[in-house]
Order: sequence, then C-alpha cells, then structure tokens
Amino acid sequence: MQAVILAAGRGTRMGDLVDTIPKPMLMLEGKTLLEHKFDILPDDVDEIIIVIGYLGDVIKEHYGDAYNGRKITYVTQENVVGGTADALWTAKDALKEKFVVLMGDDLYVREDIEACRVYEWAILVKQIPDLGTRGKVIVGSDNRVIDILEHENHTGGEGLAGTNMFILDTRIFKHHLVPRSAHIQEFGLPQTVADASKALGVPLHVVPATWWVQITGPEDVDTAGQALRERATFAL
Repeated sequence: MQAVILAAGRGTRMGDLVDTIPKPMLMLEGKTLLEHKFDILPDDVDEIIIVIGYLGDVIKEHYGDAYNGRKITYVTQENVVGGTADALWTAKDALKEKFVVLMGDDLYVREDIEACRVYEWAILVKQIPDLGTRGKVIVGSDNRVIDILEHENHTGGEGLAGTNMFILDTRIFKHHLVPRSAHIQEFGLPQTVADASKALGVPLHVVPATWWVQITGPEDVDTAGQALRERATFAL
C-alpha cells in the first residue's frame, strides 16, 4: 500500500513559526510532524508520496529518497490555491490501487489507519462538541457518508468532524474535482470524495477516531505536545 501526505500548504495561521520551514517540519516531542506520520504507517506501506509546495525543498533535502527503508516520492502542487483535492490529483500518476491519505499537519495513530483500511473507501471522523470551522460529516443509517459540509455551509455545534484521513483507491481519479464550497475557487478533498462515492457507487464508510490532534495555529502546538505525552504515558 502507498501513503500520500499532503504537505504543500503555507500554514499562514502559524505565523512566524513557518517563516523558514514548512508547517509539517515543525518539531513536536523530538520529531517533525511528518515523522509522527511516517512512524505510524502500517508495515506494508512501502512508499510515501509527499505532496510539497511552500518551502518544499526543505522537506526534500531533509529526508531525501527514503525514510527507514521506505521509498519517498515527491510531487509538487503548482496551484497554490488549488486546495486539498488538487493536491491529491498532483500525485495521481504516482498512485496505484489502494492508498491512505493523511494531512501533513495533523496527528493520527496506526490503529485508526488499520480500522479504515478494512473498507474500500473510508474517512476517519471524530465526534466533537463544537465543530467550529471544521467540516461536518453527514452520515446515513448505514454508516456511510451522505455529504460533507465545510464550515460555510453548517451552523456549528456538536457533530462529526472529518479528520481528512482517507482510504481510497485510484477510482477516485475518474471523478472531477469539486469546489470546497460555493463561490470558493479551491477544490476540497472531502467534498470531492463524497461526490465521487455517490457518482461511482463506491460506499464511503465512516470510522470513529480513537485519537486525533489537529494543529491549525501556534496555540495548538503545546496542546498537541501534551496529548502526545499523555498518550505515551498511557501506552506504558
């Protein structure tokens, strides 16, 4: 299996923390955010495809063409406002069959990847008390996705947040890119996957996250570090 890590964004909300390095290269508990993802990939993932953009050469120079025996392939997202769907499409020619998609700045755990890969297509979700600006996943009685709404299109409150971890396969590329929201130019991966699921007849299953940390601003760095320390202590 292959893994795709979307690491092209500028991460503007991180301020001067990303003036000289891309957000996925921020250090947290002795590892970069990228390494936290590399180290939880299932054993049979033999290639990591990193979609780079802003300061992408920093990532390439640091990791080269391999990490702990796993091949690394780099592709560059040229359209800086293309969004997450455009980022994945950048990797289209490098992908074969089934793959996992991870965001370069979020933290996940291996057991959640394993739970997702049971299905043909899946999205990892988290029930949270206030969605805020997160995407809202609408689920039917059969545990399959009906729709995924960006924050412009829902009223917040309690709900299922999409973590942007997906299990997909190359059939996704038969579908067209879908805008993140009306009147917004960038293409959203959640919206594209949800629409492709309906159009292609491939069920998109939801899998509840056991652990997920989203890092959007500087204030999240300390919170994420604490969450990692607590998880490490619990594992002992």
